Amino acid sequence: MPSPDMFDLPITGMTCASCAGRVERALRKVPGVKNATVNLANERAHVEVLEPIDPASLIAAVDKAGYGASLEQDYAVQQADQLKRHDIERWHLILAIVLALPLVLPMLLQPLGVHWMLPASVQFVLATPVQFVLGARFYVAAFKALRAGAGNMDLLVALGTSASYGLSLYQWLAAGPGGMPHLYFEASAVVIALVLLGKYLESSAKRQTASAIRALEALRPERAIQVIDGQERDVAISALKVGDQVLVKPGERFPVDGEVIEGQSHADEALISGESLPVAKQPGDKVTGGAINGEGRLLVQTQALGAQTVLARIIRLVEDAQSAKAPIQKLVDKVSQVFVPVVLLVAVVTLVGWLAAGASSEAALINAVAVLVIACPCALGLATPTAIMAGTGVAARHGILIKDAEALERAHQVTAVVFDKTGTLTSGTPRIAHLSAVNNDENTLLQLAGALQLGSEHSLAKAVLDMAYERGLTLEAVSNSRALPGRGIAGTVQGRELALGNRRLLEESQLAPDGLAESAQHWEAEGRTLSWLVELSPKRQVLGLFAFGDTLKTGAAQTVEQLTARHISTHLLTGDNRGSANVVAQALGIDDVHAEVLPADKAATIIALKKTAVVAMVGDGINDAPALAAADVGIAMGGGTDVAMHASGITLMRGDPRLIPAALDISRKTYAKIRQNLFWAFVYNLIGIPLAAFGLLNPVLAGAAMALSSVSVVSNALLLKTWKPDDTGDKP
Repeated sequence: MPSPDMFDLPITGMTCASCAGRVERALRKVPGVKNATVNLANERAHVEVLEPIDPASLIAAVDKAGYGASLEQDYAVQQADQLKRHDIERWHLILAIVLALPLVLPMLLQPLGVHWMLPASVQFVLATPVQFVLGARFYVAAFKALRAGAGNMDLLVALGTSASYGLSLYQWLAAGPGGMPHLYFEASAVVIALVLLGKYLESSAKRQTASAIRALEALRPERAIQVIDGQERDVAISALKVGDQVLVKPGERFPVDGEVIEGQSHADEALISGESLPVAKQPGDKVTGGAINGEGRLLVQTQALGAQTVLARIIRLVEDAQSAKAPIQKLVDKVSQVFVPVVLLVAVVTLVGWLAAGASSEAALINAVAVLVIACPCALGLATPTAIMAGTGVAARHGILIKDAEALERAHQVTAVVFDKTGTLTSGTPRIAHLSAVNNDENTLLQLAGALQLGSEHSLAKAVLDMAYERGLTLEAVSNSRALPGRGIAGTVQGRELALGNRRLLEESQLAPDGLAESAQHWEAEGRTLSWLVELSPKRQVLGLFAFGDTLKTGAAQTVEQLTARHISTHLLTGDNRGSANVVAQALGIDDVHAEVLPADKAATIIALKKTAVVAMVGDGINDAPALAAADVGIAMGGGTDVAMHASGITLMRGDPRLIPAALDISRKTYAKIRQNLFWAFVYNLIGIPLAAFGLLNPVLAGAAMALSSVSVVSNALLLKTWKPDDTGDKP
């Protein structure tokens, strides 16, 4: 839910960019409001306040500006309202077409040599309900705009169609009985029908841009099976509390975020994280509400509900991103503020100019009407938000959460990517990178070391045991096992007293590395952690050496390769030693290394890089947060800390580094769509208005062009829904 210093208000009655701008200005005038942004595409206002205020004052301000507002509704209620309005629009459109078609039919038959005209009285009967019943919405909205001292699309349509209708009525009455006047009833009726068609198609397309939110909302189960003292009962999700146990059957969605306490299965998390492969789940593993349980029954202990769940946070992030304004939208806002007054002025100049040139009042008025009709600013208002909604929506489907429009717009300009090492390019889990046995018998070395580590929870112990099990080795029981503080571990295996530990253990045991000294020196230079296996009795000897290191994530090399191919420089920024940093950089082909950097100095390194490049920082830890915030674009890896995610503009829902170039790519594609949409929106008006003013475009064609402009802009944005990341193993 919104915090007390923020409000999200559904807005009704907006039809163009001018409307959105007027609602913004009205909200910003309310005392206590810090900022307000209105999104025409999803019809919502996002209001930030400096102090607690009564939301009724915000609603009143919107109402005074000529529009409707309400407190944030339940999503299902909001969707039902939108669907109801959509159905009403469809019936209005059908009725308008049925009434307007007979009016335009004679014009369509003329090229075929058929000269036929409906009687004026029939034209009047057909056009009047279109003008004043189906077109009433334009008069109401135009009146509200004028009352608020502004203009909008509805004012242009109302003026233009009223002029055509009024001229026709005047010509008919002036001609008298038996006269054959030139009427324009078909122009006013067809223009209204075309505007209604454009708004209906636009509404349908806007619903598609919001499909990502609807898909995420559909993941929320409404009920769960609660288990109390072994008894199962079906309850509403709202009745659950943190700590409750729920049973999830095969094929069902997890109703809550929680931890598996009984059972084994797999979870399909594709719509949440973008991970296409099922993830194994067993006791101790976390599960996410909305994911689909696989083949096993699982007992889950609830850890998060409602707004605190991962799914709720994802939905909120996507909604925020889709409601936000890209910086480029500021240009559109400035244009929209003066657009309608300028169009009205052009229409007046057109009327006066044609009259001055000797044209009839009828011809001059029709040309002025064409100017009013074609100059609809809908396309301008929809150009940016529809592209942002489609881009952020498809990115979310693939596990890329773009938190704000500024990050989306900035990301396409990135020329340098800075990576944290551990958890970003590497797994953060130590593995055995090298091992060497004095007698060259690696399996025996692993068996002895593994036996010593049985039962240990240490990360290095797990690495030894993992490799032993991978090789299918049998481990003997250990006796007299004991920790050697600051040195390692010791115990008896097969009657031999063994110890596994660091160089200090070796020195205290007064043993020399002998033939392993060169390997030890080389592996230490790589930044590896070394452990020596020694026998203390009956013999005293060095048995072998283990070198532990972090493993590279799958796709890390491919990520760097893709960035390099796009001429984006790559940098490694880590607090680890230079040896391990260089090993990772060389393995991946990273251009520059900044090693042994203190957390406090990471942000300074980013700021220095920003002097010559547009920098994206990728990290996952608390110590990365300052650097993420300092970068032009912060990218947090999935599975990282909440602090890192809050400091970043983009969050990757899973820890796959291949999503980094994918995030930059969807930014580039989305920004390209914004530019294309704005280009076409401006071109329609730059070409259409002069054509109409010079009498080369009648009102019917102007209405068709106006409707086409809005539909084409939204349809172009929807092409983003076909985007897929390149080679991320993600194939939903």
